[in-house]
Amino acid sequence: MTTAQIDDLLDAGHTFAVVDVETTGLYPDRSRVLSVAAVGLDAAGRPDGPRFSSLVDPGCDPGPVHVHGLTRERLAGSPRFEEIAPRLLEVLDGRILVAHNAAFDHGFLAAESDRAGMKLPVDRRLCTLALSRRLGIDVPNHKLATLAEYWGVPQVGAHTADDDAHVLSRVLTHSLLLAANLGLPLPLIGCDDRTGTRYPPHVSSPPCPWAYPGRLAAGQPLVQGMKVAVTGSTGVPRLRLAARLTAAGLDVQNSVSRLTSVLVTNEPASTTRKAARARAEGIPVVDEETLLRLLDAVQPGSPVEPRALRRTGPARQVVRGPLHGRRVLVLGGTHAQAAAVRAEITGAGGAAAVNLTAGVTDVVLMAGGETDRRLPRVREAELPLHRGEVALGITLPAPCTVPDPGDYVGRHRSAAPGAGVPVLPRGAVLDLPAESVWTVNVAWRADALATGTDVDVVAFLVDADERVIADEDFVFYNAPVSEHGTVAVSTDGDSERSVRIDLDLVSAQHDRIVVAAALDGAATFGDLGAVTLSVDGDTATAATATLDAGTTERTMLLAEVYRRQGVWRVRAVGQGYDDGLAELAVRYGVVVDAG
Repeated sequence: MTTAQIDDLLDAGHTFAVVDVETTGLYPDRSRVLSVAAVGLDAAGRPDGPRFSSLVDPGCDPGPVHVHGLTRERLAGSPRFEEIAPRLLEVLDGRILVAHNAAFDHGFLAAESDRAGMKLPVDRRLCTLALSRRLGIDVPNHKLATLAEYWGVPQVGAHTADDDAHVLSRVLTHSLLLAANLGLPLPLIGCDDRTGTRYPPHVSSPPCPWAYPGRLAAGQPLVQGMKVAVTGSTGVPRLRLAARLTAAGLDVQNSVSRLTSVLVTNEPASTTRKAARARAEGIPVVDEETLLRLLDAVQPGSPVEPRALRRTGPARQVVRGPLHGRRVLVLGGTHAQAAAVRAEITGAGGAAAVNLTAGVTDVVLMAGGETDRRLPRVREAELPLHRGEVALGITLPAPCTVPDPGDYVGRHRSAAPGAGVPVLPRGAVLDLPAESVWTVNVAWRADALATGTDVDVVAFLVDADERVIADEDFVFYNAPVSEHGTVAVSTDGDSERSVRIDLDLVSAQHDRIVVAAALDGAATFGDLGAVTLSVDGDTATAATATLDAGTTERTMLLAEVYRRQGVWRVRAVGQGYDDGLAELAVRYGVVVDAG
């Protein structure tokens, strides 16, 4: 890094605290921190200020030892979080919190600080997963180990907080320089209640291993697999009661749906939302005393049959076109004109870029593009610049009429990073490889909207009638995790969101997962511009798509993951609507409170 480059980064005025935590589980409301490390860096990613590292006594079982290696014996004698908090928070104070999957680390540190009676002194965070995707570097996936190998950073002890924080700090240094060279803003977000995954705890339970047998019939016993909801006060503490129900083989629900087997309440005239829904659906209601008596004689249920997926026909694949392996950035033209060109690029098998990234192979210049602030960086990178009536075989609707200076020669790149990844045109379908967990990553141009305009990426788990079954089937910013953790949404950056789907946890009653986006205020998808999708598995990307048909729409269906002919498939949708998120939710059967 040159002195001039360092000075440019320092002008941004940022200071960072790179952190890593190891935990007993996945959710801050019911898991604890086992170890934590924090490293202070300046705006150029150089060591700056204090650093801290410590094991932590969680006061409970350490959880997945095979992942983090922290046994009870290793943790014995370690301080509690409240004992180390003052020194840790000193490193974090006033800095941008940086982590690989920053929502996770921030959520745990905020929850532990709350338990310790302290406030986490962090206002903004930066996710290096989101930063790596925004940069578009040539990697098969964005795991920390993969990024460390890409940047030549040695990794000594993976999944140890101290080493992971050290490795990530060096990865960040390289990433900051590349972002500055590309003119890309960092994906910084505020750590408020909306983006900080700070949500009230709810009764959580593992997926029920027993098949759903239906509703409780009058005078009949409970059967394993029945879905039980509780509302109002109970004599037995709610968490203890839920644990007893789960141990008996019953499926504890956080809301009432048409599949609920029985609602438990000690107030027959209850006016809670659960009680009102139970009355509307005709669901049986019992009091706590009756429930406890029924718990003494729960009948055996039928085990859930493994849903082995077997292909019954040929795999759905995407045909490769003449632009396969090319990632093309379009500069200039109106929104409609640029969208039309991007659609042609996608139809020819290429990937349409929305940002100038390290993965861009070609740039198409239309009228007005000569004033785009990214053009000088395109020339610095020596990227091929296509202009004229026809570019890359595409007839341009608004050719650039400014004379070519004639002395610029771009350097052709044979292929973009991830050149083998299929590109899905709007409406195209692809069979997913046989993996359990997939993440639909959604992104748009970093500076597309005015500050304060939010893009909400949401998900609906729906049945064969394309209706949600329960409240938890609508997953959004204020309820970011579905029942049993099947689907989770997270805010990864100011123009990045993700939807994580565990296909092994999708119930037999659910047919598909719909991923959508909604804009608040008066903003439209014509203002936002192109939206990109990346469907990522554990080790590689299955497909990408660029959706760019929006004009006056305020909501848009982006993708759906569904079962068909024995396999899971993904479809790029791109269907927009002029109304808002509430109206979209109602169309999928969500009961939206008035006002």
